[in-house]
Amino acid sequence: MGAIIREFKGASTKRMNELRLAPGARVWQRNYYEHIIRDGNDYDRIEEYIAENVAKWSEDKEDPNNDPMKSSNA
Repeated sequence: MGAIIREFKGASTKRMNELRLAPGARVWQRNYYEHIIRDGNDYDRIEEYIAENVAKWSEDKEDPNNDPMKSSNA
C-alpha cells in the first residue's frame, strides 16, 4: 500500500507542479493515515473527523498561510 501511495503522490505532484509552473513546490503532507472502514459507525466517526479537521486548517502549522517567514508585516 505504501508503494502505491508513494507513486501516486510523486506522479501527481510532478504533474500539478508542471501545470502550476511551480517546480519543487510541496503538494502533499509528509505521511498519511490508513484505516480500513469496518462499519457505518466507523465511517461516521471518520467523516466527522474530516469535517472538523477542515474547519481547523487555518490553525494548522502545515497551512502555508501560517508560514512565519511570510509575515504580513514584512
